[in-house]
Amino acid sequence: MAWELLLWLYAFASVIALIALTAYQLVNLSDLEFDYINPYDSSSCINAVVVPEFMVQGILCASFLLTWHWFPFLIMAPITYCHVNLFMNRRHLIDVTEIFRLLNGEKKFRIIKISVYFSIFVIVIYRLVMSAVLLLMDEGFGSLESGIF
Repeated sequence: MAWELLLWLYAFASVIALIALTAYQLVNLSDLEFDYINPYDSSSCINAVVVPEFMVQGILCASFLLTWHWFPFLIMAPITYCHVNLFMNRRHLIDVTEIFRLLNGEKKFRIIKISVYFSIFVIVIYRLVMSAVLLLMDEGFGSLESGIF
């Protein structure tokens, strides 16, 4: 049961990181749209966090699959597939010369990703609290039965 709590603590930290990385990318794209930052700086900032985001998301999705948590896995599987497809076709990095042409599509893609990450965040919070309460209740009843308070 303690492993379940550790999984949900890891998932909590991972989802927070995914939300932060996606929000950072979205802010950079918005700054570029309003001409607060130049295209080179924007693409270099976004490209620096793309691969770590893909790795964290892939490891989290694989951990849900390996621990038989089907519902969170099925929510994250389409984005994982999209990330793998982008990485295999070498379209995961933003090109400086085409960033203005792809700006609206990239923003929409990241808004969809952040909404999926928020939905998985709600599930992770619920399961984290549920597993912590169940773990504390199991330990509490065990100590009462043994006579040690």
